[in-house]
Amino acid sequence: MQLVKASRDALLKPLQVVSGIVERRQTLPILANILVRKDGAKVSFTANDLEIQIETAADIGAGNDAVATTVSARKLVDILRALPEADVGLSLSARKLTIQSGKSRFNLQTLAAEEFPTVAQAEFSADFKLPAATLKYLLNMVHFAMAAQDIRYYLNGMLLVVDGTTVRAVATDGHRLALCEVSKDDATGKVEAIMPRKTILELLRLLPDSDEPVRVQMAANQVKFSFGSIELISKLVEGRFPDYQRVVPANNTKFVTVGRAEMMAALQRAAILTTDKFKGVRMVLAPGSIKINSTNADQEDAQEELEVDYAGEGLDIGFNVTYLLDVLGNLTSEHVRFSFGDAIGSALLTMPDSEKFKYVVMPMRI
Repeated sequence: MQLVKASRDALLKPLQVVSGIVERRQTLPILANILVRKDGAKVSFTANDLEIQIETAADIGAGNDAVATTVSARKLVDILRALPEADVGLSLSARKLTIQSGKSRFNLQTLAAEEFPTVAQAEFSADFKLPAATLKYLLNMVHFAMAAQDIRYYLNGMLLVVDGTTVRAVATDGHRLALCEVSKDDATGKVEAIMPRKTILELLRLLPDSDEPVRVQMAANQVKFSFGSIELISKLVEGRFPDYQRVVPANNTKFVTVGRAEMMAALQRAAILTTDKFKGVRMVLAPGSIKINSTNADQEDAQEELEVDYAGEGLDIGFNVTYLLDVLGNLTSEHVRFSFGDAIGSALLTMPDSEKFKYVVMPMRI
């Protein structure tokens, strides 16, 4: 039975959309597969890892019949990538999927579509739309502060807060915190949800840099994103996110504005003499200048000095240089504003022309 007749790229594009969440090692063999459903000309592709489900569709079907099967995501994508640019046909017979292109032919084992797990959609309590570029910007501004494998599982994700006409994203790994907010047109009640790290990274991969609307639907244990022909459904992380409002320092009295690119370049140079185990640098703030110092176990040292418009009290404070480079690499503003309290208090980084982004970083002993 003929399933698909299309160019290689037309078939590969939807497969690459969904196959990103398929892990190489699976507890259930069916999870290594993608679900292929054909209904006339419309062919849909679905991947599921029991936490996230991604579905997309394309008009590449052959014939008017309806059929469904599952096949190895990795093998199918690898074969299509290796084929030359030409028409490709997919056909199903005797529980095997045949891939035909020119004189190349591959037969892959399939599993029954009825065995494939699909997500049951929840009752959504919040429903709003954001331009794709706006949502991507929001996630981009904070995702680097998420924890990776913290025992506090609720830190291995991002808090999304919808309140009135504001959408706020917050991420923290316990040592630094990033917060960003954007506005939306329609007002809604307050909803909070912790989205898994993998969901955030998939959205950053899939969201286009355009004003195409993204529909966001949130429930107590589920979130759904719909844009273009893509539908992403994710479970939410259970747990209580830290009170991020209390983390943002409100009494810092030392303020200095520096060029973002200039500061980033100085930190990158100073970081050369740090080690993988110790990424600390010292920042010495004095009237008219800010110095960045680093040393290592071999008694090597580096010093950078930037001229700044500052006339307040001096300060000697240490930071993990990676935490500073992460935020400076994600910002797009020409300048960044630092505010400090004392040598043991958190520093706050903001953009001079906007209060919608805040980055809090704890100091370290050097």
